[in-house]
Amino acid sequence: MFRRLKNIKPSCMYRSGNRITLAMNKTHIVDAIIAQLKIKAGHHFTAAKSAHAEATHEESIAEDKYDTRGLEAGYLAVGQARMMEEAAEAIRAYANLFIKKIGPGEPIDLTAVVDLSVNKRQESVFIGPSGGGVEVSVDGKTYTVITPESPLGQLLMGKNAGDRFKRKVGPFEDSYRITAV
Repeated sequence: MFRRLKNIKPSCMYRSGNRITLAMNKTHIVDAIIAQLKIKAGHHFTAAKSAHAEATHEESIAEDKYDTRGLEAGYLAVGQARMMEEAAEAIRAYANLFIKKIGPGEPIDLTAVVDLSVNKRQESVFIGPSGGGVEVSVDGKTYTVITPESPLGQLLMGKNAGDRFKRKVGPFEDSYRITAV
């Protein structure tokens, strides 16, 4: 299944010229996310293969009822394979993603690029369908993927540039200001 996705090429790697439009920038961000997810899926594939080899190796056969080394390696292989499948599903979601043009004054929605001021520190996020936490750099700027289902994504959805809100995480409270959408 993962092999079919190898032909997706991130266009940001082949970009020429210095000036791009916002829509093209979003395309480059999505391409970079796909490239990062492919790397992530590859790491999980390698880890799953390694764990599977350990689980089925002759030295992993239990010597007594308390020897669970082979069983643990089997569970690890299944977990890594599941994470690889999640990354492959995210790649498919991004490959089929319709990138919306969000104009000035329109609320934050899926595929929005949002610039935030968090406690006077600048951050940029991309609202994506999956792959939350993935970070990509495009044109010298770093974007963190967040999903609408994440706690921060839920707070951002429907808001506009200029809106402010606070978010408490544990004993800390962060102040957010949406500087641009």
